[in-house]
Amino acid sequence: MTALTASDWLGLWLHFSVLSLLSVGGGISVVPDMHRYLVAEQGWLTQQQFTSSVALAQIAPGPNVLFVALMGWNVGTNAGSVYLGALGAMLCLLGLVLPSSLLTLLTTRWAQRNRTHPGVRALKAGLTPLVVALLASTAWLLLAPSLTGRTALAAGLFVLLAIGVLWRTSLHLLWVMGAGALVGAMGWV
Repeated sequence: MTALTASDWLGLWLHFSVLSLLSVGGGISVVPDMHRYLVAEQGWLTQQQFTSSVALAQIAPGPNVLFVALMGWNVGTNAGSVYLGALGAMLCLLGLVLPSSLLTLLTTRWAQRNRTHPGVRALKAGLTPLVVALLASTAWLLLAPSLTGRTALAAGLFVLLAIGVLWRTSLHLLWVMGAGALVGAMGWV
C-alpha cells in the first residue's frame, strides 16, 4: 500500500465524522458504508482485515465500537508504521464518537435552557410516548419467550398494577422495581 497523504487522513476523519451523525443504531449500523469506503473505494483495508476488525471487537469485552479503532489501526499500519496505526485508530474513533456526542451535548443544553419554550415542551411531550413504547417493546421482546399461560397473565396484571401505582401515587420507582424483583423471585411471574 502507498503512503497516505495529509488529505487522505483528513478524508478518513471526515468520512467517519459524517457517519457519526448517521449512526442512529450505534456504530455497527454504518458498517456497510465503512466497508464501501475503506475496502471498495480506497483499498486501504482488505476484506479479511475489515471482517476481522468487526469480529474481534464483537467478541472482545468492552464497547463493541472498538472495531472502528481497529479499522483505523489497520489503515495506519498498512500505510507504514505503528505510529500511523495509532493515528488511524484515533482519527477513526474520534471521528465516529465526537460529532454525535457534541451534537447530543449541545442539543441537551439548548433544550434545558429553553425548557419553557412551547416548541421544546411539545417535542418532549411528543417523545415521551415514543420512549415509553420503545421501552415496552424491548421488555416484551425480552420477556415474551419465558411467559406462557398463567405467568403471562400474572405478568400482565403486575405490569398494569405497577403502571397504575406509578401514575397515581408518588411512590418512588425503586420501590416498584423492588416489588417486581420480589414477585419474580417468589416465582409468581
